[in-house]
Amino acid sequence: MSNLPQQVVKSIVERRLLVNSQRVLVAVSGGVDSMVLLDLLVRLSQRHGWQVALAHFNHQLRGRHSDADERLVRATAEKLKLKCFTGRADVRRYAQQQKLSIEMAARQLRHKFLAQTARRLSIATVALAHHADDQVELFFLRVLRGTGGEGLGGMRWRNPSPADPKIEIVRPLLDQPKAALETFARRERIAFRQDATNVSTDILRNRIRNVLLPWLDQRFGAATSKTIPRLMEIVGSEADTVTETAQRWLRSRRRLRFERLPPALQRRCLQLRLVGQGMAPGFDLVEHLRMRPDKPVSVRSGVVVVRNRAGDVQVLRTGGKREKHRQFSRKSMWLDLRERAGETVFSGNRICWEIRSGSGRRPRKRRTACEVFDADEVGSPVVLRHWRAGDRFQPIGMARPVKLQDLFTNQKVPRDLRHRLVVGATRRGEIFWVEGLRIGERFKLDKGTRRGLKWTWQRL
Repeated sequence: MSNLPQQVVKSIVERRLLVNSQRVLVAVSGGVDSMVLLDLLVRLSQRHGWQVALAHFNHQLRGRHSDADERLVRATAEKLKLKCFTGRADVRRYAQQQKLSIEMAARQLRHKFLAQTARRLSIATVALAHHADDQVELFFLRVLRGTGGEGLGGMRWRNPSPADPKIEIVRPLLDQPKAALETFARRERIAFRQDATNVSTDILRNRIRNVLLPWLDQRFGAATSKTIPRLMEIVGSEADTVTETAQRWLRSRRRLRFERLPPALQRRCLQLRLVGQGMAPGFDLVEHLRMRPDKPVSVRSGVVVVRNRAGDVQVLRTGGKREKHRQFSRKSMWLDLRERAGETVFSGNRICWEIRSGSGRRPRKRRTACEVFDADEVGSPVVLRHWRAGDRFQPIGMARPVKLQDLFTNQKVPRDLRHRLVVGATRRGEIFWVEGLRIGERFKLDKGTRRGLKWTWQRL
């Protein structure tokens, strides 16, 4: 007699995936993994009182074969005298409409259906049949696609549903190899259906399953199936610690400066900021933001992302492709700098200034975007405006003025953003500051500076 039921109930009890008499919705596809999970939970419910219901989602990707999967699940539910809830959707059409891969589209629709069904039944837990082989496949899949420590940690025994954080997902089979599930299914004569698409090498996951992993087993032994899950457990735990530390830093009012955080913590903070604003936290985007404060980056047409020195991330939506052809803005504002200090808001930017007497030393980096100019060279009043045709600017360190358009190009300022950046000019029309770029050469601090103009800005 197989000891699989004892092993599974041990995992459930030790990890507190289910408690006695709990209601649970089991996601059943008709494949061997989910059919074994269903059998085990029904079998063990006699002792633990679990109230089991079934949910099956028809992806409509395999025609009559998908319908046959659904019929098997319905028949099994009837045999076991369990409630069965089914749903279906045209995954291929949804993927085209949303510009997603078939796999990602299927996952989104499936989780949405499971969460909706669980809410309708007032069930707080959904059980999925992922197993140890799935973990190993996922590890290599994410290595090949590129991911960080959190991604390499793989699937967890329990986590919130991606479709509804109030619904919890549990995976009671996560430490069981697929071979053990197949052996149990044969011994107990559990009916299941094979998915023919699992052998197609057009899908990366299948190439990992059917080509890479057998090759590793053949040349390096079966240790892969043991060492990879162990590595994922270690990396996942370490990633959780980094995430918790990043969340504490983000919540803290008195926190260490962003530049002084370890690189791993900087990356995780930025990832959380991006995810919180609905952005995909790809490595290249995160590194650009991490290494280049106040330097905007275009992530797609009409969307620009920028980080300030405090570690805050702002997503600017600039209007898409039409933005490339927009006219130069005539909007402007005059500022009287004879007052010792003041602030204003211009074109979505809060600008503060303060006149200080003393040495010409530049201040240490601050948590907000900040520059200091020679106040007497800048003079008063000044004008705030946007880039205009023919503008020339001499950044600090350059021998002569250059066209502002050429400077934008050299600094890789996204086209969508150029017309939105704020420019500061003297009453004679000479530009002393361009948002996000170096200060003007003639307005820098030197030994002869008597008064400094502290200039800070922040996008609202």
